[in-house]
Amino acid sequence: MQCEKCNGKAVITLQHGSLCKPHFITYFEEKVFKTINKFRLIDRKDKICIAASGGKDSLTVLYLTKKYLDHYHIPSEHLFALCVDEGIANYRQHTIIDLQEFCKEHKIPLKVITSQEEFGAPLDEAYPKINKDTKKKPCNVCGVFRRYILNKYARQEGATKVITGHNLDDEAQAIMMNMFKANTTLAGRLGPISGIHEQDGFVQRVKPLYKCTEKEVRLYTLLKGFKIDYTECPYSQLGFRHKVQVMLNDFEKDFRGTKQGIIKSYLAMLPLLKQHDQQTNDSIKSCKTCQEPSNKEICNACEMKEVLAQ
Repeated sequence: MQCEKCNGKAVITLQHGSLCKPHFITYFEEKVFKTINKFRLIDRKDKICIAASGGKDSLTVLYLTKKYLDHYHIPSEHLFALCVDEGIANYRQHTIIDLQEFCKEHKIPLKVITSQEEFGAPLDEAYPKINKDTKKKPCNVCGVFRRYILNKYARQEGATKVITGHNLDDEAQAIMMNMFKANTTLAGRLGPISGIHEQDGFVQRVKPLYKCTEKEVRLYTLLKGFKIDYTECPYSQLGFRHKVQVMLNDFEKDFRGTKQGIIKSYLAMLPLLKQHDQQTNDSIKSCKTCQEPSNKEICNACEMKEVLAQ
């Protein structure tokens, strides 16, 4: 394959043609910057928290967010990384080492919070106890742990935005998962900016990699030479998301552009979904136990803490 721009050796073929290493890196970085600008994901006054794990998506968004700030002369002291160590043996400790080295190299402050210190148990011990009477998977517990810790500590550090590494594949999966489960109340809360609107207690989450496929992100990290352990979470194949991921990958293989089509259709409907959600959504409460924002009197995280304390 030859690059369509310079006739050099191509490293990837996209819908609009093949690109060599330099032209792909330029294309990828410009796409991320355009996404940030188009959806106004970053303001000059923002203090930015990067939800980082040490995986390919989080290191990519961490690197490019800092590059974006430098490009637009936004002070980089407004940026820090926050890592949630869920407590998954033989997995998370390896990615944290990569993350620590990356943050040290790029002079980015890093804070690591463990599920052990916040909930009294690592995920490996917590999920069997919490889910002993249900058929819920480890991902259900992990999701609550991560969202709670990210929001709580990002807010404590004064962050006005939490940047996540969700890519186009992640978003397409989430859209289909909500559709299959008839989660109509969550339908308007996806997109490049999570949530219906800014709400007290919640630090708004944004997704600069929203238009980037997982394949593109992986290739970018390889071409940039980032030190990354590409192994997946040992629990990932147990969850509902994995089934949807396999399904969409199969569709993409046979019908190229399927994932892009899902995203484009969703973005076209998003204004109506947000309007509907605003009309039907109950006001956010504060958890009576921890005072974190919640849609019920006791938040899911505190309910899990109670089970673990027994």
